[in-house]
Amino acid sequence: MGIDGAATAYDLAFTTIMGENFALSNLQGKVALVVNTASCCGFTGQYADLQKLWEHYRDQGFVLLGVPSNDFGGQEPDGESEIKTFCDATYGIDFPMMSKVHVKGDAAHPFYHWAAGARGAIAKPRWNFHKYLIGPGGHLADWFSTVTKPSSPKVIRAIEAQLAQIKT
Repeated sequence: MGIDGAATAYDLAFTTIMGENFALSNLQGKVALVVNTASCCGFTGQYADLQKLWEHYRDQGFVLLGVPSNDFGGQEPDGESEIKTFCDATYGIDFPMMSKVHVKGDAAHPFYHWAAGARGAIAKPRWNFHKYLIGPGGHLADWFSTVTKPSSPKVIRAIEAQLAQIKT
């Protein structure tokens, strides 16, 4: 068991931006990229590449989860309704968005405590648009810092390697 009693990501849950429970156990056998997002950040443009990833790989067993957070520079000050409207109107986001949470410190959502336990302090988010890749078995397969674009070859290779595990 990891931190917060979670052995895998499947032991955890988020709340969607619409207020519904989203058990990560629903992702069993799939590959997920979990990204802490912010609407007023210099990296907010990554939403466009995240949407492209989602569109390209979703039919292959890939799920992208956006997790808004106001932990870095106060760059996600709005509530869920405003965040959803911004994402829809500006980037046409249709991948699942979760409700706003903390991603660092003692108040961090259990997923972020679990991920830190799985990969150590080096893998903790240091800014918005930090990315965690969850493999089809629910384990943390990789992580990518803010500056690593969703369209980077490193991210694409990692996603495709995890998707290949589904097919074998």
